[in-house]
Amino acid sequence: MAADKVRFGVIGTGGMGSGHCKMIPQIPETELTAICDVNPEVRERIATTYGVPAFATHSELLDSGLVDAVTIATPHYFHPPIAIEAFSKGIHVMSEKPLGVTVAAADAMIAAAKASGLKFGVMYQMRAEAQNQAARKIVESGTLGDIYRTSLVMAWYRSQAYYNSGGWRATWAGEGGGVLINQAPHYLDLFTWLGGMPSTITGQTRTRLHDIEVEDEAFATLEYANGAHGYLYASTTEVPNNNTLEVCGNLGKLVLDNGTIKLYTLDQPIREFTQTNEVMWGSPKVVEAEVEIEDYSQHLIKGHGAITRNFARSILFGEELIAPGYDGINAVELINGIILSSKTGETVSVPVDRARYDALIEELKQTSQEKATVVEQRVTDPKFA
Repeated sequence: MAADKVRFGVIGTGGMGSGHCKMIPQIPETELTAICDVNPEVRERIATTYGVPAFATHSELLDSGLVDAVTIATPHYFHPPIAIEAFSKGIHVMSEKPLGVTVAAADAMIAAAKASGLKFGVMYQMRAEAQNQAARKIVESGTLGDIYRTSLVMAWYRSQAYYNSGGWRATWAGEGGGVLINQAPHYLDLFTWLGGMPSTITGQTRTRLHDIEVEDEAFATLEYANGAHGYLYASTTEVPNNNTLEVCGNLGKLVLDNGTIKLYTLDQPIREFTQTNEVMWGSPKVVEAEVEIEDYSQHLIKGHGAITRNFARSILFGEELIAPGYDGINAVELINGIILSSKTGETVSVPVDRARYDALIEELKQTSQEKATVVEQRVTDPKFA
């Protein structure tokens, strides 16, 4: 490894992987030195475009001596085994979300990372956004006081053509779930990063709009160890998109709403006011506080690039990771917990029972059927940046 560059290989060059191939050469601390894809036409096209060697298997790439780190952008089931092999060969790992389909597989990935001592990141690029960084500082500062309620609404849209674009998409055998495991992980990560992890989950999933075997809509109520409650909703059935996250405490409320941030503070703790106020229609004084947001407008590298650059700088200079891979388990706990609760009709404890969820996912995979309609498309999300 050069003193100022990390050599990256990209494993899986579909929609997201091809985006990473385009991005990596634009970052000062990284260079693209190899790619891997199971599709021979795709890998040769990508390799020709970027002038790098192409490999048919991830093992060949990992053994090539050409990479210091890999970005794993394969379908979800393959993230853990590829990462574990990479760590065993002394190679740093950046995983696309989610870490894996099951908490047990994610556990194994994390254990391998810890044993190796190598850098481990997860592609949660929303953590790098200015308003989300500001929100994290507010929560960590204790400005909100004791948290008593959380909520998340992540209402997105995907067409049937999107689901038809790959045989693995929206199947239990190929993807391991629907909106929860594909679109929702970014917001599930923010939700737990700001509001913490619940102790129990009561969830429901359903397929409301699309011709798919997994969920396109999920909703759950949550309970936290301190007695706080939460609610979350995720779907690919709504237009226009809506993303709203709230964290409410006895001293204030934080609201992230479609890219904006608002902080409301109280002049007195709400419980204290409730017990001491003598005015019939009285309520605590609320102030919309100014939120200090770092100006990122001059940063040329944003989104996925910001996370990749931070990961490379962590390898080179020991910079603290914005999105450590270890944090990736939190979203998988929520995903598995909601699905397990929905399928059993029971409230599920967190951490999720590993053996029980493994048994469930194996049952669901057995119900998976080959798609009748597939129009293969490998197109990067236009919002990729």
